[in-house]
Amino acid sequence: MYPLTIVLAESGLELIPKEIQIHSTVINSAKKKGKKACDILLDISLHYRAMKSLPKWYKRGRPDIVHISLLLALSSPLNDSGLLRFYIHTLNDIIIHVDPKTRIPRNYNRFVGLMEQLLKLGKVPPNSSKPLMVVEKRSLQQFMYEKGFDEIILLHEKGIKRSPDTLGNFIASLMNNDRKVCIIIGGFQHGDFEESTLKLATKKISIYPKVLEAWIVLSRVIEGIENALNIFDC
Repeated sequence: MYPLTIVLAESGLELIPKEIQIHSTVINSAKKKGKKACDILLDISLHYRAMKSLPKWYKRGRPDIVHISLLLALSSPLNDSGLLRFYIHTLNDIIIHVDPKTRIPRNYNRFVGLMEQLLKLGKVPPNSSKPLMVVEKRSLQQFMYEKGFDEIILLHEKGIKRSPDTLGNFIASLMNNDRKVCIIIGGFQHGDFEESTLKLATKKISIYPKVLEAWIVLSRVIEGIENALNIFDC
């Protein structure tokens, strides 16, 4: 059985872009951390005034979405059973490979420091021959092509309506038949997926008629699959 792949796509995770590094809010934020502006994470709660000049600013600066999603996915019984591979794709076309054994800091400030190191140096720990997270400059389209998935399911509020249990049963049946399955969940706060991402999906599924937070979608989908695979059976 192939592990399930989940991609948190178009995530708002990036270092401060060059265009706004001299903005006063960014400079003040960097000074408080004792770092250069180019070495800190873009965060809409801190840099909102500066971000308004950036393209697609409404989809950027949300490292907290990545933090909560990583904690949830890597702590899940599905991951503990060796049946999950979790990747972060950013709006700037970076793929972050995450070792399933990675222990993400629970403290948000520590997580931010870890992500700043990762995006600056390309891997963490930086001197390890077997890093827990690695950054790769690659489009989501390239990633999907190279992985050769049999089914790519994109979670979207305008997709075909399916309950988490029904979706879980469908995905479990594919996994039990040695099919390579990828689920795409949006890692941004507002707006829609890019057209290039929408085109990747073999199926678009909705588990609720309204927009949900990324981590809620993630939790419901993982639980549905865990139940279908009987992971909780002793």
